[in-house]
Amino acid sequence: MESKQIVLALAALAQSTRLDVFRLLVTAEPEGLPAGEVARQLDVPHNTMSSHLSILSRAGLVRSERFSRSIVYRADLDALRAVLAFVLKDCCGGRPEICAPLLAELSPCCPPKVTTDA
Repeated sequence: MESKQIVLALAALAQSTRLDVFRLLVTAEPEGLPAGEVARQLDVPHNTMSSHLSILSRAGLVRSERFSRSIVYRADLDALRAVLAFVLKDCCGGRPEICAPLLAELSPCCPPKVTTDA
């Protein structure tokens, strides 16, 4: 991901309603949510929500798909991963103890699934 795209993504998330929208869409993965439901859950007028969703879409953080008269929005988790990787890459400057507390804090939220072959 290029610096310009990272700046767009971070700028999109630097507004409280858009941050709330993105966090809500992350919790709704993988099904996503219709735009109207996002607006209802966050108590935001539909036209205002449309603007926020457009900004998040242009920043590459959400994707949309039309189903009949409804548009379903989903968080683009690959884009989120790219933004976080960009921000954290080389964060320790060769000193892993600097990033260890941050990485330890992230680990409990998303433990890897252990698969066993029968």
